[in-house]
Amino acid sequence: MTRLKTLALLGLVGATLIGAPAQAQDITRQLGAATAPFSAIVAVPPGYTTYYISGMLASPLKPAAGTEPADWGDIAYDTKGALESLKAAMAKEGLTFGDVVQAHVYMAPDPHVGGGIDFAGMNKVWFTYFGTPDQPNKPSRAAFKVAGLAAAGPLVEIEFIAAKKAK
Repeated sequence: MTRLKTLALLGLVGATLIGAPAQAQDITRQLGAATAPFSAIVAVPPGYTTYYISGMLASPLKPAAGTEPADWGDIAYDTKGALESLKAAMAKEGLTFGDVVQAHVYMAPDPHVGGGIDFAGMNKVWFTYFGTPDQPNKPSRAAFKVAGLAAAGPLVEIEFIAAKKAK
């Protein structure tokens, strides 16, 4: 290759790279299966603030009354409630579900399904918040069956890590 062709090629590559940083600064999400409720890999580039959002629960469907314990509902109720609690907390920092890059879902034994976990019920609600036409971003995610949560009664606790371009 002649020196002139090499310089021309380097100029073209340089011009391409100069236009690339705006795209390179976006959070990238590598989806696994299209039907998966999560991204296989999420990469956050430099220049983003990371937010660690503590695990949240739903409020009881019916609060405790006298000697009756609180009714926490089923997995769908608890998942929706936990996600709504997270939504409200994140809104105070200007964050949305689109900013969530990682999630951990902890599920306690569910008496509604014989002490197992209703993973499908949790995912059904999850898909109303992530991977929708209005909010297509899916975080990476791990879901765990745990012996119990810190509070007695709830079936789900969810925590997030979010990232947003620094101001």
